[in-house]
Amino acid sequence: MKRCYRCGHEFDDTRQTGREEVCPGCGRDVHVCRNCAFYDSAAYNQCHEPQAERVLDKERSNFCDFFRFGSGGPRGKETEPARDVKEKLGALFKK
Repeated sequence: MKRCYRCGHEFDDTRQTGREEVCPGCGRDVHVCRNCAFYDSAAYNQCHEPQAERVLDKERSNFCDFFRFGSGGPRGKETEPARDVKEKLGALFKK
């Protein structure tokens, strides 16, 4: 099942994803790196497709021809470990 990276909204597996399509659940762009099966925050350029052009904003619609909708789901915590650590430290030393 195809899911939005942001809100987890489920999409029909049989339909193609248009470049200007937005998620009905959260209103965000759908044809984005964060929804792609090749996206990996630990990979070079955060993409496992070696021929793909570099995309700076992974949450905005782009023209990548290699886009394949991933089956992930919400992955918001994946790119925010520094903020989580700061919040935990703040709570630890809070007066």
